[in-house]
Amino acid sequence: MPAHACTPHHPTAQGRLTTRWGLVALGLLSLTLAACGGSGAAPLAGAAAAPPAPEVGVLQVQPAQAALELDLPGRLEASRVAQVRARTSGIVQQRLFTEGSQVRAGQVLFRIDPASADAALASARAQQSRAEAQLSQARSVLERNRPLAAEQAISQQELVNAEIGLKLAQAELEQAQAAVQTARIQRSHADVTAPIAGRVGRALVSEGALVGQGDATPMALIQQTDQLYVNFTRSANEVLQMQQALRAGQLQRAGGGAALAVSLLLPDGSLYAHPGRLLFTDLNVDPSTGQVTLRAAIPNPDGLLLPGLYVRVRLAQTQAQAAVRLPSQAIQRGPQGDQVLLVDAAGVVSARPVKLGPPHDGQVLVLAGLNAGEQVVVDGFQRIGVGATVRPVPWQAPAGAAPNR
Repeated sequence: MPAHACTPHHPTAQGRLTTRWGLVALGLLSLTLAACGGSGAAPLAGAAAAPPAPEVGVLQVQPAQAALELDLPGRLEASRVAQVRARTSGIVQQRLFTEGSQVRAGQVLFRIDPASADAALASARAQQSRAEAQLSQARSVLERNRPLAAEQAISQQELVNAEIGLKLAQAELEQAQAAVQTARIQRSHADVTAPIAGRVGRALVSEGALVGQGDATPMALIQQTDQLYVNFTRSANEVLQMQQALRAGQLQRAGGGAALAVSLLLPDGSLYAHPGRLLFTDLNVDPSTGQVTLRAAIPNPDGLLLPGLYVRVRLAQTQAQAAVRLPSQAIQRGPQGDQVLLVDAAGVVSARPVKLGPPHDGQVLVLAGLNAGEQVVVDGFQRIGVGATVRPVPWQAPAGAAPNR
């Protein structure tokens, strides 16, 4: 057997080196391919995960002329109020009206027991009859003494006494007649009548009550409510602006007259159907507050309004020529003041400071800071910020909300 058949084979040093370099090259090639594959897949994954631009509700700016209106608190009061009081003493016998009803001036409301008044009237009449008799006697004495005095049958002093007695008798008769008239008036007070026409409230006394003992007992209250008054205050500067705008013809007058028209907001927020008119402003400015008191008259033909009701008076101040009405939610309030968010043609959000007027029907009046055609963000604030890119869509007011004007 040849010797080389049993001898094991050992690779040479050069072969081992070649094998190692092959493995290294194969590893580098694998890393290169992996790196290339990873760098190509990452952008694709990122592009697929990018979110779409958020959607926001916007309103397009449409400036228009608008009245600057101010809502002021006030309370209604009756145009005329009269207390029904007992003007004579006695026991209440009857109540002759329905509580809460309309009454006429002079209508009998209560009847007080007239027994004492009848007795006083009878006594006064008796005194009058006595005075008439005394006057007749004095006249007879004078007529008898005159011829006697002419014949000097009596002294001149007796004639003078007879003339004085006649004058005294005439005075006593006049006094008795006045007493009778007073007794008649007291008797008429037993029928307690309405001093004015209007709506009478609840009865303050009932049958059987003793009234008029020492004071004029209140018995009922009558108020005229076909027209009500409302008093409110404004600053002297605002009153001056209002008067200037009224003279310039910029404010609506009531019924075409000289008075300024006012509106009324009821406690539920609804607008009262009948506009009123401003009656007067106080002559003085309160030095402690700088306020001026105003009064307006409000018609109440349906009886809907009641005295004492808390209302808000809507009063025009002046006219804004290019104002924009926006929902109050569109206004962003912060340390820098009031501002709104706008969306430009590229969909980028920016902030803009604005000047506001008085609120009206849940909206705000923007007096300056916006231009026609700009888009104001109204909804979707929680998803955006200044500099964000958004997709604007027209905003729709909820049902029952005041539309943008």
